[in-house]
Amino acid sequence: MQEIVLGDVSVARVVEYYGSVDLAPASFFPDAPEAAWRQHAAWLEPDFVDLAADVCVSAIQTWVLRSEGRTILVDTGVGNDKERPYSPIWSRRQGDFLGDLAKAGVHPDDVDLVINTHLHVDHVGWNTRLEGRTWVPTFPNATYLMPARDFDFWNPENGHVPRLGRGNQNVFEDSVAPVHEAGQTLLWDESHTIDGNLRLELAPGHTPGSSVLALTSGNDRALFVGDLLHSPLQSVAPDVNSCFCENPAETIATRRRLLGRASETNSLVLPAHWGGPGGAEVVRSGDTFDIAAWAPFARL
Repeated sequence: MQEIVLGDVSVARVVEYYGSVDLAPASFFPDAPEAAWRQHAAWLEPDFVDLAADVCVSAIQTWVLRSEGRTILVDTGVGNDKERPYSPIWSRRQGDFLGDLAKAGVHPDDVDLVINTHLHVDHVGWNTRLEGRTWVPTFPNATYLMPARDFDFWNPENGHVPRLGRGNQNVFEDSVAPVHEAGQTLLWDESHTIDGNLRLELAPGHTPGSSVLALTSGNDRALFVGDLLHSPLQSVAPDVNSCFCENPAETIATRRRLLGRASETNSLVLPAHWGGPGGAEVVRSGDTFDIAAWAPFARL
């Protein structure tokens, strides 16, 4: 377990996976010039990219927050036993995420809230677990906060055709619908105040319902930005999207807005998939943003 304290909120990092996700930089970030990776290699390697192997390096992790007496999980990774024909790296995994969560002092029964920043395959997997042949909520006492726009978009009954293609196949059925059918979801839109320290805000583009969790406590600020930043390269090159963004132009506008906010408020930026120290503080540098300081988590 790795843990820091921001105001009255503790933040722990529980890692399900860290390593290559079998995507070359040119595939993961098709808008990024190859020269950009080499220009910034001194601080991108080895935590975020392996240029010799031509692969990006990513973490699948859950942020565990304790705020005003409640235990809150931000994103739930990939999960075990899930059939993922179009995301084979995540198919039928058998990891010990729940054991690692226990090392952070969290039993499934202890969780009060689960936040899915959006409903992609690698953010909702541990929403459910397999019990016999039935998917059941992993966290039986939790309310699952899901963006209503993503719930609508990824529901196959609504017939939306995602840019992601079939990469999210089975995800709604095995990781979202069972929780909703159990009566444990709260579908929100625009914004949702959790408590005096935490507020969810819509941050669309990557998916229609992509969201950020804003932490404001005492003199500390943090933004849990989900997939708005898959790599720190996107701070110095904020117009670079990943290949998974549903609305590229909207994603760029949202990313720029939130990086600007982070720089102005000295907010710690905590993306879903950064390895290494897990996040950073940013400062404006002309039309882009520089890394001012890395988050105080130990490097993976």
